[in-house]
Formats: sequence, structure tokens, C-alpha cells
Amino acid sequence: MKIMQLLPALNSGGVERGTVDLARYFVAGGHQSIVVSSGGSMVEQLEAEGSAHIELPIHKKSLFSLLQVRPLREVISREKPDIIHVRSRVPAWLAYLAWRSLDPAERPRLVSTAHGLYSINRYSAIMAKTEQVIAISECVNSYLLENYANDLKRPPQIVYRGVDTDEFNPDVQPSESWYQKVHQDFPQLAGKRWLLLPGRLTRWKGQEDFIDLIHQLVQNRSDVHGIILGGAEKNKQHYADELEQKIHSMKLENHLTLVGHRSDIRHWYSASSLVYNLSRRPEPFGRTIIESAAIGTPIVGYNIGGPAESLNACFPQGLVDINDSKALFVRTQELLDGPEQKPHLSTDFTLGRQAEHTIEIYKSLLTERTGANPSD
Repeated sequence: MKIMQLLPALNSGGVERGTVDLARYFVAGGHQSIVVSSGGSMVEQLEAEGSAHIELPIHKKSLFSLLQVRPLREVISREKPDIIHVRSRVPAWLAYLAWRSLDPAERPRLVSTAHGLYSINRYSAIMAKTEQVIAISECVNSYLLENYANDLKRPPQIVYRGVDTDEFNPDVQPSESWYQKVHQDFPQLAGKRWLLLPGRLTRWKGQEDFIDLIHQLVQNRSDVHGIILGGAEKNKQHYADELEQKIHSMKLENHLTLVGHRSDIRHWYSASSLVYNLSRRPEPFGRTIIESAAIGTPIVGYNIGGPAESLNACFPQGLVDINDSKALFVRTQELLDGPEQKPHLSTDFTLGRQAEHTIEIYKSLLTERTGANPSD
């Protein structure tokens, strides 16, 4: 089977990382993998792992991007993929316009993955207009059915995003030199039990709730240290400054640290006593939850959106109601002081199962057209 994935670019990000991870699995399964994007830092890894990359400027939200419909149609006609899989709205529009003009009897099957709770408008509706939509959670599935029922050709299929268990697993143990470097950079972390909130710095990600929690905890205990892991985008640096000011005003400098963006996040998961997901908006999925579960670190999170689905499957005892700061405090104390409890990573949230399920959907679409089992 020949699979062509399209996305705006291949720089850092969950969609980008998921595309590269799936491409690796496709190649390992004997399939041909092509990714079309405007390029980026992950192209080298993609190609080293056996996929082809075709660079086209399909990333800009501009009417000028329509000039890429013809070049993209030529790429599709030349490469003759069995499946076109789009993962973002601009590439989805360009692919749809290019695909629509091809011979229906011979053109590839068109699949999209809805990675988010998109704004409700004609521009976003393109993610629901493909021959098969994949939703990354029940939360996204319900959102599509509620808001885009008239655009869907058939019901979406839920394929949870999966964690790569080769990278995230209970055997991950930070080295002594890693701890030494961390303690050198952040000496206030030494000898403490770490409470970790990973995620980019943005107002609805729950960093302020986390600061309030740490403030409560340190009134009566000296063994914990809060860690906010994640960077601020260029236009959000003012929010990072606000968080620093809040920490200073509450006299938490020795109890809570912002460590910035880290590429070694799995080691931070492993070294922490608890990991938190405190997003105050319904998110489509909870990647930090399944990564923590794969490592074996307990997670506490709000019972809202996609993260709640992941947490309910992997560590339901970590669920607390949003806006219930007392429950958040009590649950933290219980998990810190009670018998050790470990999360269990459901197989539905593994990268292997995600890849298998996606291939099953592709094959079903091809079988539907030919009436026979497609060759791999």
C-alpha cells in the first residue's frame, strides 16, 4: 500500500510528531510512505526512517495557497498513492480540490484526521468532507457529529493517538549524570518529591491552578517541589512573566520552578512523584497523560475533554472535578501519602495499536472500492 500524508510543516508539535511516528510504522509494515509538507526540522528523521518527503508550500492560510492545487494534483498523479491522509485544514483544502478533479474510479481514497475541536465555519468543515474522518478521541467524535453532521460522508472512526512504548516505558530511568545536571541548574529541586505540570505556557493550561495548589501544599509540608515544564511562544512571553510574578508574590521561589521547554521530558516524568494535566478548556486529547502512564508515574487531571478519557482509561483515581481546588489538594495528598498506585497504559493508547487501526481503515476503504482484499 502506498500512503501519502499531508500537513503544513514538519517542525515540532504533536501532529508533526504523530505523522513521523506513523510513517515509521508504515515503513516497518512494508508499506510505501510519502509525506508532503513545506519542510522543517523533522524531515531528516522522516527520510532516515524510510519515508519520502515532497516539499510543497501547503502551509499558508492565504488565497495564494490555491496556486498549489495544480502542483499537488501533479504530485498525486505521478506518485499514484492508494491513500491520501490529510491532517490540517489548509493542506486538506488543497488536497480536496486536487483530488476532486481526478477520475473517481482511479483516484486515491481520501482520509482526514480531526486533531482538534475546530472553529465552526466553512473553512473548518473541510476536515469532515473526506471519504473517512478519523477522530482522535470520543470528545472529538462527539464534536464532529454535533457540528458537522451534514458534511460527514459516514460516521467518524475513533483512533486514539498512541504513545511510542519504545521511548516511553517503565524502564526509563534518568542517569546519575542527568540528576547532577538538573541539580546543578536547579539546586532547589534536590531532595524533594517533584510534582510536574508539563505543557506550553498559555492561560488555559492550568499553570495558575498549579501554583495555587503548590502554595496550599507547602503550608504544611516541606518535601514537595512544583515544576512547570514548557516554553512560551513568542507572543506569550508576557504570560510567562505573569507566572513568575505570581510565584514571587506568593513567596514560592524555593518551592516552584519554571524549567522551560525540555527535550528530555520522559526523564522528568520518570523522576516525578506525580504528573498533572490541568487544562481548563476541553482539549481533544491528553498526550502528557498517556506518556506519563507509559512511564508509570501517577497522573492527576481535571475531568474534562479528551484528557479525561485518557485518564479514565489509564488512572481513573487521578480524576478530579474542574474548579474543585479542595478535591485537587486532597487527591494530591492521598496519592503522595497513601499506598503506591501505578497507572496502566491501555493498549488503545499505544502507537502500535494506532498504526494497526489506521491501516485497517485504509484497507477497508480500498476493499470497498475493489470488492476484494487489497494487496499490501
